[in-house]
Amino acid sequence: MGSVRVKIGISTSVIQRGRTGIAQYLFALLRAFLPHADGHQFKLFVLEEDLPLFGFATSGMEIVPVPERFRPPVKNILWHQTALPRLAREHQLDVLHVPSYRRLLWRRPCPLVATIHDVAPFRVARKYDQARMFYGRVVARRLARRQNQIIAVSSATARDIAACFNVPSDRVTVILNGLDHDRFQPGPREAARAEVVARHGLRQPFFLYLARLEHPAKNHVRLITAFNQFKQRTGSAWQLVLAGSDWQGAEFVHAAIRSSPFAADIRALGFVDDTQLPSLYRAAEAFVYPSLYEGFGMPPTEAMACGCPVICSTRGSLGEVVGNAAATIDPESPDSIMRQMISLASDAGLRASLVKAGLSHAKQFNWDLTAAQTLKTYEHVAGRRAQSSAGAICSK
Repeated sequence: MGSVRVKIGISTSVIQRGRTGIAQYLFALLRAFLPHADGHQFKLFVLEEDLPLFGFATSGMEIVPVPERFRPPVKNILWHQTALPRLAREHQLDVLHVPSYRRLLWRRPCPLVATIHDVAPFRVARKYDQARMFYGRVVARRLARRQNQIIAVSSATARDIAACFNVPSDRVTVILNGLDHDRFQPGPREAARAEVVARHGLRQPFFLYLARLEHPAKNHVRLITAFNQFKQRTGSAWQLVLAGSDWQGAEFVHAAIRSSPFAADIRALGFVDDTQLPSLYRAAEAFVYPSLYEGFGMPPTEAMACGCPVICSTRGSLGEVVGNAAATIDPESPDSIMRQMISLASDAGLRASLVKAGLSHAKQFNWDLTAAQTLKTYEHVAGRRAQSSAGAICSK
């Protein structure tokens, strides 16, 4: 099947204007697909206001605009269940990839591939509002069983899919997320520090946490509690920098910042453009990631690749993703977080050893490998369909 041209459709409307982890997954995957555009045909279904975000793909992929009126979640779900199957047939797709469990199709106009990044509605209480929790726990569970193949971004996520969605193991393929090593690599720290001073006014050493401000799942409030304890114990000038846009429960995070006796040393930067992330990682003295649950967790690997030592939770897939290259914590214990913050702030040798371990560990994550494995999945499900069709013809 590797020599056969496959017509691949990809739904992109779950990227939320490019400001989510799924967006970064999709953009990186598409960039890694571009060298394969001569061998396969790619059609991207893109909401009208998102079209500029996909300018990089127009040289090798066909963009199919989706009317902007289908952006709201309920309308977008209905579009996936009604209009997208029709479009798949019109474009004679061999495979259709939906990179999120939130928009999985029921109808099968062609073989269906889905990426499931996590099963957060099952693992994190109050992750979403009641309607979204119902959709994730009940509707998406049924839809998952309709997919021909599911890509899990980690072994932990694959186990969660088996346990929560009851999908047969032969229809789940583990393909780890990659890492853009051209962007995320060590660079001059002084230049990075100068950039974050100019852009954000960050002149003191700082811990960095990159995640949307979402409560309780991303665990900012406990991190702020730990930082308060760190400051009380050490009198350190170090600051805490939170990079990420407001999300559900962000008001609790902002309230925790306001009530902190060290509020002046806690900076919430809001959304940080992807192009600025390498410098932010390089300028940070340490990266801390206390999330309560992740299906993969890309920021810790990006920080490692930039030479930033990492403090990390081991919940969900995170223990698998960071291995022995991070200082690990119990994310539900502010004391545990505080102790590692003190250790890294006071021990340059520990920071140096974690930098070395992180740089080595990050090498295993590669978007080219992720793309190649994903293409094999497309070819596999398209090949099964072709074999089935041929068998049906021969049996007549």
